Amino acid sequence: MATFLRPLSYKYQWIYDTISRLAALAVGGETRFRNLALKGLIDQTSQNPKILDLCCGAGQTTKFLTQYSHQVTGLDISPLAIERAKKNVPEATYIVSPAEKITLPDNNFDIVHTSAALHEMTPQQLTQIFQQVYRVLKPGGFFTFIDLHQPTNPIFIPGLYTFMYLFETHTAWKMIRADLGKQLTAAGFEIFKQELHAGGSLQIIQSQKPTT
Repeated sequence: MATFLRPLSYKYQWIYDTISRLAALAVGGETRFRNLALKGLIDQTSQNPKILDLCCGAGQTTKFLTQYSHQVTGLDISPLAIERAKKNVPEATYIVSPAEKITLPDNNFDIVHTSAALHEMTPQQLTQIFQQVYRVLKPGGFFTFIDLHQPTNPIFIPGLYTFMYLFETHTAWKMIRADLGKQLTAAGFEIFKQELHAGGSLQIIQSQKPTT
């Protein structure tokens, strides 16, 4: 469903970064966009928490996570993305792994964060990813993400739909109408914050793995 622009945006990093920065203007710019899903969480964790940046890409969000902790791990299925991330954010450590089969130990992280990546996944992959995130989180750990959502304000529909037509595939169209909160609860998480931004075209969900 996406046009020729999608593969180009992954091949040429400057195209992807430009698109991301333009899209982030809807919530006040890239810095705010990259930090929105973390708002209020850092204060609830131990000092220098262990953070997993799931589907980290070339490290666009990883660089912001390293401002909160010296224990940040970036994970992505693409070796090329990981090589770019190592150059862009050398302070973090990295691993090549699919998000639906994370090759890391159980009960290992205080926070798992992912930014605008879940819409790339099929419904089956999402179920597997939520199970894997639950597994690698410590009891009491947090899973937080920001991603696309069906706009609640009609003014934002043309912009989001145009973006999705140009750059996204069928998985994004399915996900924006999915009840991710319900899926997280089914995986065992307790949800304590759900927010919509940019006329409802972006969603943030913060959830927690129970302590017992």
